[in-house]
Amino acid sequence: MIARLTSVAARWTSLVPVLAVVLLALTWGRDLPGAVVALVTLVLAGAVLAAVHHAEVVAHRVGEPFGSLVLAVAVTIIEVALIVTLMADGGDKSATLARDTVFAAVMITCNGIVGLSLLVASLRHGTAVFNPEGTGAALATVATLATLSLVLPTFTTSRPGPEFSDVQLTFAAVSSLILYGLFVTTQTVRHRDYFLPITRQGEVITADDHAGVPTSRAALVSLSLLGLALIGVVGLAKGVSPTIESAVESAGLHHAVVGVIIALLVLLPETIAALRSARRDRVQTSLNLALGSAMASIGLTIPAVALASFWLSGPLVLGLGSTYTVLLALTVVVSSLTVVPGRATPLQGGVHLVLFAAYLELAINP
Repeated sequence: MIARLTSVAARWTSLVPVLAVVLLALTWGRDLPGAVVALVTLVLAGAVLAAVHHAEVVAHRVGEPFGSLVLAVAVTIIEVALIVTLMADGGDKSATLARDTVFAAVMITCNGIVGLSLLVASLRHGTAVFNPEGTGAALATVATLATLSLVLPTFTTSRPGPEFSDVQLTFAAVSSLILYGLFVTTQTVRHRDYFLPITRQGEVITADDHAGVPTSRAALVSLSLLGLALIGVVGLAKGVSPTIESAVESAGLHHAVVGVIIALLVLLPETIAALRSARRDRVQTSLNLALGSAMASIGLTIPAVALASFWLSGPLVLGLGSTYTVLLALTVVVSSLTVVPGRATPLQGGVHLVLFAAYLELAINP
């Protein structure tokens, strides 16, 4: 019976990514009627679940922290392509798209995913345990990248408004790539043990014991299907974005809500994967996914939009307003206090979720 269920799961997780890409090819650049939007949404949800499945297969084969890095980088690369595509099609209203999307990703990952992971793990296992050395290094990198890219443009004077000059934008882009490269080297080579899950006695867990290790062939197949699933997720999310924009405008909401919804859809695979790891008491893996995604979102998006800005018309607004700057600062302070002990209770998870709820509230009612 178990073997039959496993076989069924393997078949549908292999078919859905292909179906998503085919549907994306058929609907790309077209106005979609309501029935097609419903179909796209259904396939989109299936592609998200398939992406999580294949990411876990790859992660189990290569081990941590490489597994969480694969999913974070794969999602972010495609997310960057989506941002640049929307900026090219959006005209003047896309001036703040990169800023809104990156900040949404930071709030979703650092407060939404982290809060849910800590809450689930602590409620299920008493306390959530993780390695403060690795998590602290990731948080410091995220805080630095976010400040350089999203806060400083508000205070520079080379250009009017919250914009960088060309030289400043180039510096921010190069700095983002350097910091991200240094972090990946630290995470995967020099101090890999800082990013591995630990037991409640502080011992590093070097291998998962919940299932047999997949073969190299199975991992390569899953890696290919993961790429297809993520392309389908982001592409189909773009396809339904006009419907989302119309609904947001009809409801009288701020345009930034569109970026929040798209970011939530794109980060859904990481959210599900992080929650599954938290349930299995692998909180470090959950935090690797969350903070790694925030870091990749900034470290790859800012250089990409910096390059794109040279051939895209219109301004590139990166600086946050005062309200979001305060919220970002509070997030960094609270995250630091969460990380230092290496343990968390449901209280810490609840605090992060309240901050995430505050962000959603401010996005809807600025």
